[in-house]
Amino acid sequence: LVHFIRKVVAEDLDLSDVYSAYESTLGQPPYHPGLMTALLLYSYSRAVYTSRRIEVACLERLDFRALVGAERPDHSTISEFRKRHREALERLFVQVLALCRDAGMVKLGHVALDGTKMRANASKHAAMSYKRMKEAEPELARQVESWMDEAQQGDDADDASLGKDKRGDEIPAHIREKARKLVKIQSATARLEAEAQAKKEQLEAERAAKEAEQGRPIRGPRPKALDGVPEDKAQANFTDPESRIMKTANGFEQAYNAQAAVDSEHQLIVAHAVTNEQNDGRQLKAMLDRIEANLSKSPAQLSADAGYCSEENLEELERRKIDGYIATGRQKHGTSSPASGDPTNSRPRATAMREKLREGGWEGPYRLRKQTVEPVFGQIKEPRGFRRFLRRGLANVAGEWALLCTVHNLLKLAAMRSACPA
Repeated sequence: LVHFIRKVVAEDLDLSDVYSAYESTLGQPPYHPGLMTALLLYSYSRAVYTSRRIEVACLERLDFRALVGAERPDHSTISEFRKRHREALERLFVQVLALCRDAGMVKLGHVALDGTKMRANASKHAAMSYKRMKEAEPELARQVESWMDEAQQGDDADDASLGKDKRGDEIPAHIREKARKLVKIQSATARLEAEAQAKKEQLEAERAAKEAEQGRPIRGPRPKALDGVPEDKAQANFTDPESRIMKTANGFEQAYNAQAAVDSEHQLIVAHAVTNEQNDGRQLKAMLDRIEANLSKSPAQLSADAGYCSEENLEELERRKIDGYIATGRQKHGTSSPASGDPTNSRPRATAMREKLREGGWEGPYRLRKQTVEPVFGQIKEPRGFRRFLRRGLANVAGEWALLCTVHNLLKLAAMRSACPA
């Protein structure tokens, strides 16, 4: 595998985006960008993710030494390379996917779409609700102001007795800590309020468009989100503000939602994304766009679980002429009109999808979903042991997920070429 990855990087991948960052001749000569790229790809394929573990592997493991030769990049260099070239490394996914397509491994006959919750590099205990922030902020501000006044009075007394050129004016550590916490709370409060305002504007635009389409106002209670004020239970994390508390199989975790679209022929990932939304419903259209951008065509069939079922998503599949198979779960398929008493169906596409899945039975294409996409998540989390992002921030974890998906496809390509060396 180490020779395969080295050969792919040297002969098949275009690293011009990486090379272009090294135009200056000033400073110490860098490690070869091709070597560093191959090192990262190989490390991820061997479940070695942190820069310090990669550094140790380059010293102690024969397979890593076969790749780096006499070079010994330290963990700071490895970490900086990964940060500096995040976007360029993310774009390698499309190149590796093209190699897999050229090898005949991508058919797009059936693609399964799903998301998995991946823990963020932050503790859920470092989060605070909007209600608690609003309660804590005035009290913290009062304490800090009081302590600052006391500290200033003490400083003035020390200056009078000791002189200005003497020590004795340091602010106590507990005051500095409270002041830092106050700044964090104020920043998190402002961030939640800005997000609520942005959501309000988005919902207002969507409601206006829907009312114009229906020719009448939308019935029902006005959503709280239209007030532009965060809910009291809205959470913000001080360590990784862009992560969210999400429900997982192991309870509630500070996490991100990693998306993957997988081709059923060889379990190749054909599109990927990361979001900080708990629900998958808004991701279907974006993932279809990514598949088309990566491979210049759409899949013939697509399956997904009930998290993706909505009238808008089913309409999108119809518009793109994709044969969709999406579980309907607990979707409501009909309502009654209070005025006339006649039954009406406000979700005709969900009703039709339920019938379509029922007619297909156990032999229908929907059966391919679980055996296509779930094993991919299992391979990433179990044999490769990646269950928690190392970096923080949505853009950074998206780059990390892209690297994992690239390595997954590389391993599939290596297995194919090993089985058919000709």
